[in-house]
Amino acid sequence: MTEIIPVSTITCPVCGVQTSEIMPTDACQWYYACKQCSTLLKPKPGDCCIFCSYGTVPCPPIQADMGCCG
Repeated sequence: MTEIIPVSTITCPVCGVQTSEIMPTDACQWYYACKQCSTLLKPKPGDCCIFCSYGTVPCPPIQADMGCCG
């Protein structure tokens, strides 16, 4: 079984600030407000969640080959 990485660093596409966040293991996160510029991030078309779109590590269900959580 593959070890799940619980933390992903989100990069805001507007201001470029990077923030490390702990990912939920039981739900997807579809929205994220940038801590610097307050831009509301949503998943890019075809992506599972904000971590899959803007993070350094995809969400836990994708890491575990369980498919998208939503």
